[in-house]
Amino acid sequence: MSEVILKNIKKVYPFSGGSGNKGLFGKVKKDTGGHRTGHLQMTDEGVVAVQEFNIDIKDKEFIVLVGPSGCGKSTTLRMIAGLEDITSGELYIDGKLCNDVDPKGRDIAMVFQSYALYPHLSVYDNIAFPLKISKVPKEEIDKKVREAAEILDITQYLDRKPKNLSGGQRQRVAIGRAIVRNPKVLLMDEPLSNLDAKLRNQMRSEIIKLRHRIDTTFIYVTHDQVEAMTLGDRIVVMKDGFVQQIGTPQEVFEHPRNLFVSGFIGTPTMNYFDARLEKREGKYHVITNGLDVVLSDDKQERLNANNVEDQDVILGVRPDHLQLCDNGIKAKVDVSELMGTSSHLHMTIDNKDVIVIVPTEGNAINYHGKQIQLTFSGAVANVFSKETEKNLEY
Repeated sequence: MSEVILKNIKKVYPFSGGSGNKGLFGKVKKDTGGHRTGHLQMTDEGVVAVQEFNIDIKDKEFIVLVGPSGCGKSTTLRMIAGLEDITSGELYIDGKLCNDVDPKGRDIAMVFQSYALYPHLSVYDNIAFPLKISKVPKEEIDKKVREAAEILDITQYLDRKPKNLSGGQRQRVAIGRAIVRNPKVLLMDEPLSNLDAKLRNQMRSEIIKLRHRIDTTFIYVTHDQVEAMTLGDRIVVMKDGFVQQIGTPQEVFEHPRNLFVSGFIGTPTMNYFDARLEKREGKYHVITNGLDVVLSDDKQERLNANNVEDQDVILGVRPDHLQLCDNGIKAKVDVSELMGTSSHLHMTIDNKDVIVIVPTEGNAINYHGKQIQLTFSGAVANVFSKETEKNLEY
């Protein structure tokens, strides 16, 4: 079993002595009183990079940590790897408490953003390196290297040096070096960020194939929400060191727990409107710009369970959930982008940018300058508190 459990994991980078400086974060003052400087929380202990991180990662599960730069996702991965000390909390790998276990004793492997290949060694020797260090018999090394190369389709490059490979091929070699040891857990820290868009798409597909061919648990870090949505069994959305939401890609997309998650996950980003949530005759309605929509039964149930009162809210609707109609929210199209199978219509409503995705269905129309009206169904409306920015359904 390769279960990984994180219980109340916290990481604090303490202030250095005397000067009150912390090298990783530049000059910071000690007397911050628990406030934030930028996006980082400052306490008497130091700079808090990760806090209250809890997750139970199942055997062979593919977990993706996603969030903007500086949110703590790579720090979390490095704590699992043993490259960063854990300030407080407990880390279990395969049922064993690993807080104080050296990286080499955790039976994990890690793939870095920068490939980290040895330039003077051949592809074969790069992949074989961890096995040679562990004094694995030569015949077994050869078998494992060739098996890994076959899985990753790099057998033909075994005699080459890294400088003679493309970025995608080098990343395959780095992955081969990681999987050749059959680790319990494979950690990947933004492994595709150095590749161009076409190669990223190709390598995403290769990683999906890989996880079905090797029996290990994957923990993957990225800032790219497309990678998170396509790769993960579950995704962990992080911001400022805190976990914002954990769920399947579809759960996070359809039921974002707060305003940040709703805007971070999904391309183009969710649209927002000033709105009013009202309960009339036992049913919740959302009203915005003259449009009155009754929410769906499942949303009614969750709002009722939370005893949500009438209030002004932020209404969120995704671009592909808005529809053209004859009697709805009025708007003028500022920009009409033809995207092949659809047109992206840009407009301003409530002093906010709004995007609508309209299928072309073989009949491309230039909507620039046109007056249109919009509606949406009660099943796709998300209502967020103006005070807490939390989804009122949860």
